[in-house]
Amino acid sequence: MNAVSVNGQNAAAPLIRMRGVTKIYGQGIAAFQALRGVDVDIEAGSFVAIMGPSGSGKSTMMNILGCMDTPTSGDYLFLGTHVERLTRDQRARLRRRYFGFVFQGFNLLARTSAQENVELPLLYRGEGTAARRAAAREALASVGLAGWEHHSPAELSGGQQQRVAIARAIVTHPRVLLADEPTGNLDTRRSYEIMELMRALNAERGITVLMVTHEQDMAAYAGRVVHFLDGRIDGDGAPQPPARAETV
Repeated sequence: MNAVSVNGQNAAAPLIRMRGVTKIYGQGIAAFQALRGVDVDIEAGSFVAIMGPSGSGKSTMMNILGCMDTPTSGDYLFLGTHVERLTRDQRARLRRRYFGFVFQGFNLLARTSAQENVELPLLYRGEGTAARRAAAREALASVGLAGWEHHSPAELSGGQQQRVAIARAIVTHPRVLLADEPTGNLDTRRSYEIMELMRALNAERGITVLMVTHEQDMAAYAGRVVHFLDGRIDGDGAPQPPARAETV
């Protein structure tokens, strides 16, 4: 990758390592410390749910993990590279190459088709038209939307819109999928369908999934839950069993 040297990862090293990560917004008496010395390792191919009450630091953590923000202090290593030392442009290139993003609100372009929405990351990469279209069709088929390529978001259900968003996130074959409340706008049945899809992407493709959620039932799909409280990790372990049966 131009101007960004991602080191060869030691086989024993985690995909992501954070040590002493802090984040402070504002200055003086208005300063707010969102993260207070976070230490965490995330292994390649894992599925991690990040939980915590509002203001706990979990969203700040996700922004730093996704290279959209930088820590005030501490080390963030991705594949052995110190992300906190990169320039804004270098972080953007790292983000485009290694990360895919899924949001609660889908973030689809309203006046474009499902296929055009999925092609967007490849357009930013400079891919040719034919390659973009083929990759987008393949990604849509992989999330169960073959035949829906030319439908606009308004013609799709909420669950289908989130599938388009996931296809857009995986069309670049990312190492990491960052999902911010991916089921927050969906009913229970569609939520379980999306979680089954994300679990399959993790298990079958080896994509590392990092997901913020408030819902215990959704966190139960992960292999690990990291709980934040007041800017610190308050718990880190296996998820609790779902509160109710998964009827889909």
